[in-house]
Amino acid sequence: MAAPEPSRCCFFVQKKKRFCKMVAGKGRKYCGEHATMEEDGGGSRRIVCPLDPKHTVSEDKLQKHLEKCNSREKAKPVYFVQNINAGSADGDETLRQVSLSELSRTELETLVDKLKTAFKGLQCDLEDSVQSHPALHDELHNPKNGDSAHKHLKQQSSILGHMEELGLLGRGRCFVEFGAGRGKLSHWIHEALKTCEHLKTCEDLQLLLVERCSTRFKVDGKHQDAGVQFERLQVDIQHLDLSKVPLLCEKKLPLVGVGKHLCGAATDLALRCLLETAGQSEEEEPPHKRLRPSEPRSGGGLGSAPTGCGPGPVLGLTVALCCHHRCDWRHYVGQQFFLQRGLGAREFSAFCRMSSWATCGLRPTNQRGDGEEHEPAEETDAVNGFLSASEREQLGRLCKQLIDHGRCHFLQMKGFSSKLTRYISSDITLENVLLTAVPLTPHSS
Repeated sequence: MAAPEPSRCCFFVQKKKRFCKMVAGKGRKYCGEHATMEEDGGGSRRIVCPLDPKHTVSEDKLQKHLEKCNSREKAKPVYFVQNINAGSADGDETLRQVSLSELSRTELETLVDKLKTAFKGLQCDLEDSVQSHPALHDELHNPKNGDSAHKHLKQQSSILGHMEELGLLGRGRCFVEFGAGRGKLSHWIHEALKTCEHLKTCEDLQLLLVERCSTRFKVDGKHQDAGVQFERLQVDIQHLDLSKVPLLCEKKLPLVGVGKHLCGAATDLALRCLLETAGQSEEEEPPHKRLRPSEPRSGGGLGSAPTGCGPGPVLGLTVALCCHHRCDWRHYVGQQFFLQRGLGAREFSAFCRMSSWATCGLRPTNQRGDGEEHEPAEETDAVNGFLSASEREQLGRLCKQLIDHGRCHFLQMKGFSSKLTRYISSDITLENVLLTAVPLTPHSS
């Protein structure tokens, strides 16, 4: 066993099979984290932090540490409103998640019949429309990018292509990326709008990134262009009130919602956040017609409160969907759509479990095409001896589409025209459906 390096901690980390590499204090054998190993106690005794047991602190410095510990409860920002986008707490939302392994064959057959009946009159075949955007051309042909990076770039390129086609990609607006992660989608939106044609407009550009987790290797911090504002909010979409975000209230730029692989209930939370809490819930006033990149932006905007607070109107959204098995009845925006078809929380929960058949039935466990970290559906949901793998896959897709049609119904009720499209091939990712929406053109008076 190699000896510890000079002036380094002498504590042997069993899990890593090496000595700790932290610097030890002068005259000490151990670093501050392992000072309890000192025979004389290393001065002040170290104790486990009461806020986070993963680290320790000197006992005589505990009070000072508690004031600055990263695990302390921080003051909530002004835009944090508890459960504002969570949906109604009434009804059957507390129903236990249905496990298909607990159902009899008769119950499963009944569910399949209900699924097929509910799908009558709905569009079953989705359009294949793989787009691209020139902003990503060089990066797509960069040999330094591996297979995983290349697959993400293809998806981002297609999403930007669809945004361009819908007239959503332009300056003079604010892009809100839900579930932003490292912020790569916002990065490419920014790159696409750096062209000479877009810069001639001299319009401002805002990019608001929403992510509940602390993320490493963020790319948004590298952008410091004039007239462009990047801002990241570390908050769960469930508690985000867009009407209180200072950045959006400053210039009231029109909003465009975007997201790449917005898992399960996060999609429903984002739709409600964008179309209800952002000031779009007034049904008596229809949304404005979407703006083309070349059209000038009019002053004021739908959803602005009489006092002058709140963001601008919502021009549209493009969200790549995934992980329907992680949806939740309380958060789901398509409850009315389900109830109109004689379905409720129990059927919804079962269909969420069945939706995983679309992506896990025909490949080895944990093999995914998108490279994202997604929570797998429970292993016991496989129905052996009842349905073949191809039948399960087909039914899983129907479950996904039925859930997504409920979201389209919600958008229609909010005055938007929506569409579901396969935006990328299944060999790139099995979660290849894009939800797009733009305001319906107002009727002339």
